[in-house]
Amino acid sequence: MSLKNIRLEVMQHLEKDVESLIEKYLIPVENIWQPTDFLPDSTKDSFYEEVREIRELSKELPYDFWVVLVGDMITEEALPSYESWLMDVEGIDQVERNGWSKWIRQWTGEENRHGDVLNKYLYLSGRVNMKEIEKTTQYLINDGFDIGTDRDPYKNFVYTSFQELATYVSHNRVAKIAKEKGNKKLAKMCKIIAGDEMRHHHAYSDFVERIFTVDPNQMMMAFHHMMKRKIAMPAHFLRESGDKIGTAFEEFSNTAQRIGVYTSNDYVDILQKLIDRWDIGNVSGLNEEAEKARDYLMKLPPRMYRLSERIKIPENSFQFKWVDPA
Repeated sequence: MSLKNIRLEVMQHLEKDVESLIEKYLIPVENIWQPTDFLPDSTKDSFYEEVREIRELSKELPYDFWVVLVGDMITEEALPSYESWLMDVEGIDQVERNGWSKWIRQWTGEENRHGDVLNKYLYLSGRVNMKEIEKTTQYLINDGFDIGTDRDPYKNFVYTSFQELATYVSHNRVAKIAKEKGNKKLAKMCKIIAGDEMRHHHAYSDFVERIFTVDPNQMMMAFHHMMKRKIAMPAHFLRESGDKIGTAFEEFSNTAQRIGVYTSNDYVDILQKLIDRWDIGNVSGLNEEAEKARDYLMKLPPRMYRLSERIKIPENSFQFKWVDPA
């Protein structure tokens, strides 16, 4: 049997549990928070006063903070790309609407709220250039992205396990900075987004754990492939108007590292957490190739920590078109 057929068989085997996983990890529409819970109510007379409060509190937050918040929002807003990519993964049938496609649709529905609430908040803040942000968002959707997963569900679930935890780290750190600057409403908003991302991380990590129990060799090879290639976050493909794809990423990454929102050490920390979560050192039933892949993965974090110590971040901020200088 080909590897592709084995993967399909495994996905079909796991599909019987998807309904229970939806109940475990996703929240019904009637029970989950919505963007309006965190934004001024335009139907009330207090709307203008609440907007003025947002604008005043926004003045207390530094330039680099706004760059990171904008970049986070843009990558959340590019959700159409992520849904179409996941819907094309082997074993996910969007025509017959199997359990996996139901998961993707409901996961998308939850994720959609993140970009929605951040977009509206940024618009009201008065600190950003919304038209340039809108252009970057449209470019990110138009350009698409290659994250090295092909249509392989194993690689895709490694990617989403990593990426969801990375977005948790970023939103959680942004929330902490906002709180320190006295912006409690923005802090609460980013904190609750981070909570969604952590739930989603646990879900995709659960998928990987289940695959390890039935196809440990190919699951190990998929994990090895993704970490050897390195995880490319959606932000890797950011560009501002007039630039080529990906040209905004390096300075965006420098900004996130400069204010401690997402650093090279965080990347390695997440890798180590996945190694621990999936108990990689104790996976049994591996063939020779998968054993070598496991050895590579186990040795990778210490090597990457040493490399991250050499990275120097520029002290001066880059002037993005997205954010007006303070």
